[in-house]
Amino acid sequence: MTSRDPYGSLAPHIPADDYRRAQATGQPVVIVVHTTDRTGRPLSAYLYPLAVAGAGAIGVFATVAAFLALLDTAVHTAVQIAAATGPVSIGGLSLKLFGSKR
Repeated sequence: MTSRDPYGSLAPHIPADDYRRAQATGQPVVIVVHTTDRTGRPLSAYLYPLAVAGAGAIGVFATVAAFLALLDTAVHTAVQIAAATGPVSIGGLSLKLFGSKR
């Protein structure tokens, strides 16, 4: 197996004399393949928690932004209503709700 071959796609080589002896005697051929265990944790063990934490942070950020946009809209609405109101009069008494002190 060369370094360009994908891992695990080819069977290991059996020498011809061992193969002929196994055919002649009927003994099984035992093939031992040495592999090394991966050291460390796989990348997915780090990516999934980071993805969940990132999604949670984006969700909290979006909730705060939506609350601030709602608060901004409420303040603008209150200011426009206050600017649109004129003096309120009841039975000859007028009262200006919002306006300058001058």
